Amino acid sequence: MERLNNPFVIYGYKGAEYFCDRQKETETIMRAMHNERNVALISPRRIGKTGLIHHAFAQITNEHPDIRCFYMDINATRNLQQFVELFAKTVIGKLDTPSQSVLRKITTLFSSYKPVLSIDELTGMPSFSITVSNEQKEESLKHVLDYLKDSDKRIYVAIDEFQQISEYPEKNVEALLRSHIQFIPNVVFVFAGSKQHIMAEMFTSAKRPFYQSSQMLSLSPIDKKVYFEFANNLMEKKCMKLSEDVFGYVYDVVDGQTWYVQHILNRLYDIGGEIDIRLINDTIMTSVMEQEVAFLNYYESLTYNQSQLLLAIARDKSVESVLSQDFIHRHSLPASSSVSLALKALIEREFVYKFNGKFIIYDRFFAIWLRKL
Repeated sequence: MERLNNPFVIYGYKGAEYFCDRQKETETIMRAMHNERNVALISPRRIGKTGLIHHAFAQITNEHPDIRCFYMDINATRNLQQFVELFAKTVIGKLDTPSQSVLRKITTLFSSYKPVLSIDELTGMPSFSITVSNEQKEESLKHVLDYLKDSDKRIYVAIDEFQQISEYPEKNVEALLRSHIQFIPNVVFVFAGSKQHIMAEMFTSAKRPFYQSSQMLSLSPIDKKVYFEFANNLMEKKCMKLSEDVFGYVYDVVDGQTWYVQHILNRLYDIGGEIDIRLINDTIMTSVMEQEVAFLNYYESLTYNQSQLLLAIARDKSVESVLSQDFIHRHSLPASSSVSLALKALIEREFVYKFNGKFIIYDRFFAIWLRKL
């Protein structure tokens, strides 16, 4: 793999050299899948969930080239039809070396869905897209899963932002998926999601179809000392000095949330030279102000009660109970019933979430911008 100009990766997976730790979690995923256990991976956004999946799949592919690993992010899908079309595009035609007989078999199998073939210019692998009508959506899902089932390959599929299926207008999607998935012995799934309360309900409630169907795995921030050693090693290759105390300051400002730590380190690496607290603060504020237009739009979209509650949480940085009289009184908030409604709206819009028993603002840079107000 080509060496990167900046080793602190912000988007995508660039290889093990640029991936920090998660050894235990990687091994947990690999062992579970090896032993035919589906995994429910739950974590807040921007803590490294997607990178972990790609890292685990990269290790699996290196060790077992015969295993096929597929990743799909369904966050943008809005119904079962779109889910099936994305699923089909992700897997169809990518299980075997392309040949006339294989392509003919696929074209015949999915003929009723008007398959369109395209060839990836980089890999030379065929890619099929299909069009699914409203009447075909359940039947087409079965056909895609049967296509995987009939393969002689061992297959791992990661479905990111899996909680999105709970928002589809079709009410039976969870039960439909579960009914098919449990009878496919050669396919193992990772169901990953960032809306923790929805994912937890889907996989731990006895009333839901996916109850006890998967091994649960949650992500916490990377250990501070381990993260420092990783960051310092990369900085030293550019002859830059990063003390443990200074790194600790970066880590603590954003609560160890991976994307924000990586973002700050990426900017510091770009600037070069000696890294101190003043430089870090200037770098963070530059990043925050780059997004001020977006933050202002977020803030102006809130009701008065929502904005006041969000400001209060930002000031305290983390809050164990937003309904406590002490918190409400200190920040001159309205009655607890109004605060409760505002909190529910902020959680639904993903401005606020609960982590380790405390409410915090999802976007750490947005929280810094709010405190600046």
